[in-house]
Amino acid sequence: MIVVYTSPGCASCRKVKQWLKDRNLKFIEKNIFSTLLNENEIKHLLMRSENGTEDIISKRSKIIQESKIDLDELSIKELVRFIQQNPSVLKRPIILNERNFLVGYDEEEIGAFIPAELRNIAISSCDANCPNYPTCGHVRKGDGPGVAGSLGLSK
Repeated sequence: MIVVYTSPGCASCRKVKQWLKDRNLKFIEKNIFSTLLNENEIKHLLMRSENGTEDIISKRSKIIQESKIDLDELSIKELVRFIQQNPSVLKRPIILNERNFLVGYDEEEIGAFIPAELRNIAISSCDANCPNYPTCGHVRKGDGPGVAGSLGLSK
C-alpha cells in the first residue's frame, strides 16, 4: 500500500495525491500535523531514505534555523522526539510503499509507484505501426510508449 505523508497547503502534496487518484492507485494519506508520527514510523522513514536526515528533513525550516540544532549530534531517540515535536521540519510529501521511497513530487520518479503489471500493459498498449501513432494523444512527446506516457512512465 502506498503511504503519503502530507501537510495542508502543500502544492506538491496536492499534485501527488491527484497523480495517484488519476491512476486509480489506492493510498493512505497521513497529515503530519494532525497525526502524530510514532517512533517506528519515523525510524522507518529514516531507514528507507538513502541519506537519512538529509533526505527527509528540511535544513531550511524555520525551526532548524532558529534552534541551530545539529541533527548529527542527536541520538536516534532524541531525533525521533524532535521530529514528533516539530513535524514541520519534514520535507513533503514523502511517498513510500514496500519497494519505493520518494520525497517531493518528481514527475518521472513517481512512475515507480505504478504496479509492474500496469506498467507492462501500458508499455505494450500502443503500436508504433498504427498510422495515428505519431500524433496520438497517448504518445508522450511523440517518442514514448503510448499509454505509458499517460501513466507518467518513461520509455
